[in-house]
This record gives sequence, C-alpha cells and structure tokens, in this order.
Amino acid sequence: MKKINFSMKKIILYASAVISFLIYLILLAVAGRMRSALDDQQMAKRWSDKGNVAQISCFFSPNSYVTEDSIQEFEHTLDRVLTEASITMESENPGARLWADAYSADGKITLSSDKAVLTLDAIGIGGDFFLFHPLKLVNGAYFSGNDLMQDYCVIDEDAAWQLFGSNDVAGMMVSIGGRPHIVTGVVERPEGRLEEAAGLDDSVVYVSYETLQEYGMSNGLNHYEIVMPNPVSNFAMQKVQENFGVDEKEVEIIENSSRFSLLSSLKILQAFGTRSMNGKAIIYPFWENIARGYEDMIAVVTLFMLLFLLYPVTVLLIMFVKWWRHKGWTLKDVWLKGKDKLERLIEKKRIKHRRKKKSGKDSEEGEWLEWL
Repeated sequence: MKKINFSMKKIILYASAVISFLIYLILLAVAGRMRSALDDQQMAKRWSDKGNVAQISCFFSPNSYVTEDSIQEFEHTLDRVLTEASITMESENPGARLWADAYSADGKITLSSDKAVLTLDAIGIGGDFFLFHPLKLVNGAYFSGNDLMQDYCVIDEDAAWQLFGSNDVAGMMVSIGGRPHIVTGVVERPEGRLEEAAGLDDSVVYVSYETLQEYGMSNGLNHYEIVMPNPVSNFAMQKVQENFGVDEKEVEIIENSSRFSLLSSLKILQAFGTRSMNGKAIIYPFWENIARGYEDMIAVVTLFMLLFLLYPVTVLLIMFVKWWRHKGWTLKDVWLKGKDKLERLIEKKRIKHRRKKKSGKDSEEGEWLEWL
C-alpha cells in the first residue's frame, strides 16, 4: 500500500509539473500576442525586418517649448550625426530613407457640415504620423503632414455619421474656422475599457498641425516619434537624448522597440507601486496611455509565467539531485573511463600508421626486386 501511495505521489508531482509547464507556454503565447497587438508600437519592424532600427517616442511638457523649428533643427543634427557615424543609405531605391519621423499636438477643434456642428478632440499632425499610427480605415485614405496643402482631415466613424449621416464620406468637405477641408478618410475608433480609460471616450479628428494651431485650441507640440538606424543597442535612444536639446525634466523618452521585452517587464515589476508616480508635467496621448496599460498587463502575465515555470524547473532539479545521489558512478570514474578510451584510440591510430608505413616500405622493396 505504501508503494502504491508513493507511486501516486510521484505521478501527481510529475503531472502537476507538466500542467504547470503547459500553463507557462499558454501565458508565453498570450504575452507574445499582446506584444504584437499594438500597431503603433511596431514601427521598427515595419521599417526594417533586420532588427537594426529603433522606434523612439518623446513626450514633452508644456514648459519644453518645442516648436516645428526645434524639430527641423533636430532633423538636420540627426543627418550630421549619422553621417559622422558612417551610417548611410545603401538601398538602390532613390526614394529610400534612413529615418522617418512625425510630430503631433492635441487639443480641440470645431467642424461643421450642412447637417451638424461638432467640437471634437483633435490631433494636429506633422510628418509621417499615419506611418506610425496605421489606424484602421473604413473609407478613403490618410494624408501626410508633409503635404504642401494642409486642408485635409481624417475623422472617425461616429463623427462621420453625425456630420454626414454616413461613413462613406471620403472626398466630402467640412468647414473648419470658415475654411473648407477635405475629408480624406474615415477610421475606426478603437473601443474597449482600456481605450476609454486612455482617452478615447469621444470622437477624434486628425488635422494638420497648422490647422489646429490656427483654427483650434492647441496644447502645443507635445509628441514626437522617429524610427532610425540602431546599429548597436541604445544608439538611437542616446542620439535622441543628446541632440534634442530639451531639459530631461520636461521630456519623457521611450524606446518603443524594446518596451515589451522580458527585461522591461521585470523592471516594471520592480517599480511596482512607484510606476504611476509622475513628477513631470506630461499628459500622455491616448496611444501612449494604451501602451502603458499593455506594459502593466504584460508585466503581470510575465510574473505568472515565471511562477509557473519555476515549479517544473524545481521538480526537474529535485529529480536530477535524486538521480545524481543514486547513480552508480562518480565524476572520477567518468574521467578515468574517458581517459582510457582516448589512450586506446591514440594507440590504434599509431598501430594503423605503422602498418600503413610498413606496407608502403614493403611495396617499394617489391618494385625494386622486380626491376632487378
């Protein structure tokens, strides 16, 4: 009876270890899925599949006084820094670029159509904003902050229905500050508890930075993003920190490319309880709030992953120790046996070499006798 109980205990121990490892694998898959869920955090992968670029995001306080001139000055400095580091474009494509960037400001703006007048949350964009934030298009297309003509806007579905009674409105006009703007596209607004908590609880319109500055209420340029070469770890992050010219108390700089890594998750767990404390006057945009929420969730999943992995590893270690104690040999035995086999192998090679040499000598003597 005791033997049966002992066997049952072993079966339960091993089965629970296997189940624990399977749960670890499931959590690993969940964490991987969460890491790839946010398209606006995956710009580096879209830009290059070689892993030699990094996506960097900067979030400024109102006291940073960052302007479009500041952005242009940084861009010129970046070109010089990359040239000095001998980082040049090797592609034969004449339109290929070493880096791409975008900047934006949040605020409020009023749109009007024949049917309604709406005051909406607004994002004023510059550069390749929609390259970094590929929102799901329902209708139409994006516009670029680099376009010469800036009388464009992208609205979400709710705003489209309120303004026109339809979401198929690409190419139609709205008035902003008495000036006509073309609706180039309609996008889906991400929905969910996390998205609403992040600030997406109402309709959003995307206009050019110039339009927001001139016709809306702007909080100033407070977001900047760039994807750029990262030949060695932390190169891109360091160059942005060194050359943007903003006091570190007025800016938060994040490397999006590595923010969901295992090491980053462990750092978040280590900072548990203090992570939400922010001594900087920075208000994050909705996409960063969502990313920070995902960071917290992935960190918790990582914690449970490690706990469920610890159990089977511990069981394996116990099994190894028991096996080691009851083995019928020692390391000295292994050493002596290996040494003996090696010596025998060397001796066999020597005998084979001697035979081959003797065979060659006998062959030469036979040829000499035949000649005589």
